[in-house]
Amino acid sequence: MSLLPLDGPLGALPASAPDPAPAPDPAPAPAPDPTAGPARSPALARLLPKALSLLPLLLIGAWAVFDWHTVYDGAARLAAADPWWLLAAVFFTCLGWVAAACVRQGALPDRLPPGLLLASQFAAGAANHVLPASMGAHAVTLRFLLGRGIPLPRAAASLALYVLVRPIAKTLVLLVFLAASPDLLRLDRLVPDERTLLLGAGAVTLGLAAPALVAAALPPLRRPALTFVRTALTDARLLHTRPARVLALWGGAAATPLLQASVIASVGAALGLPLSWAQVTLAFLAAGAVAGAVPAPGGIGPVDAALVFTMAALGAPLSLATATVIGYRVVTIWLPLIPGALVLSALVHRKVL
Repeated sequence: MSLLPLDGPLGALPASAPDPAPAPDPAPAPAPDPTAGPARSPALARLLPKALSLLPLLLIGAWAVFDWHTVYDGAARLAAADPWWLLAAVFFTCLGWVAAACVRQGALPDRLPPGLLLASQFAAGAANHVLPASMGAHAVTLRFLLGRGIPLPRAAASLALYVLVRPIAKTLVLLVFLAASPDLLRLDRLVPDERTLLLGAGAVTLGLAAPALVAAALPPLRRPALTFVRTALTDARLLHTRPARVLALWGGAAATPLLQASVIASVGAALGLPLSWAQVTLAFLAAGAVAGAVPAPGGIGPVDAALVFTMAALGAPLSLATATVIGYRVVTIWLPLIPGALVLSALVHRKVL
């Protein structure tokens, strides 16, 4: 037996190395979702933006082929017109896009890049003549606002304020013209009968009440509707505390019908229309008030017929009034249609829209 002292306490044993932790079981692969669609191929992902950028050109081309008589008649009439007055009509048309961009900026608290905003309104003009009730222009503008980081409720509220302000401003301009020159236009020859007025009032009431009834009847729509109304009221109050926004919103909305009437007056002067600028402006405002509620692409059709009838009621020959309206449509629609579609395609291709 050894007599040497022990270094540690009796019975102490050296600690053994800990056992290695077991490796975790590999996570099972997720089961494929039977409801999911097929994966998009890279080739399809590359072709889809190009197809979307060419879609406006295809729609414009189809419409041009369908309505080629209008293009031919308008071009034949304008071939013998005064080129300087036609150049003035083109100038007023360009100012109309500037006024539209001002109204769009005035309806939004956030500042937008002026160049891209003007380009989007020029492109929206091409889309506006494809879908009725300005749906094409609003769709382009909504995509532009969302691309600039504007939240969807604020962007939708901006479109609603734009739609609300423009007819109010146009009506105020019409009332000012009627008050300034009550004998210029005989309203008894333009005001529709009582039955038509009742139908129009019923359609307006139904159009205003239908969204509220749908939102009340469908619970999933109540919260988005309340959010939209709350955002619209808040932004409207905020915008009307900024003088620059008020001037852009209401000034641009009031200038838009005056610029459009200036285009018609310039085309009429180029063709020899025996009406003054005030008469043409009043005819355009009255025609828009009577027939502007009918949904049509760019207002083509009802407003044209009402405008021809109104100018004829003011003393213009019917054939010359018709040629003036055709020339107005050529200058404001067909002339900028292809450039507008190209700008729209470029904005889509560069993912601005």
